[in-house]
Amino acid sequence: MKKISLLALVAMVLSLSSCDAIVGIFKAGAYVGIIGVILVIGLIWWLVSSFRGKSE
Repeated sequence: MKKISLLALVAMVLSLSSCDAIVGIFKAGAYVGIIGVILVIGLIWWLVSSFRGKSE
């Protein structure tokens, strides 16, 4: 059983470049971060505009 899992691990390491994996992780993180910032800014904008609308 250990021999099969070791063989699978070696096959995965040889088939995937570590740099490609890191680049994929950072790209996904950057996109998620950008979307998160846009959502937070939109939420703040909506809250501010809703409070200004009630006071008038």
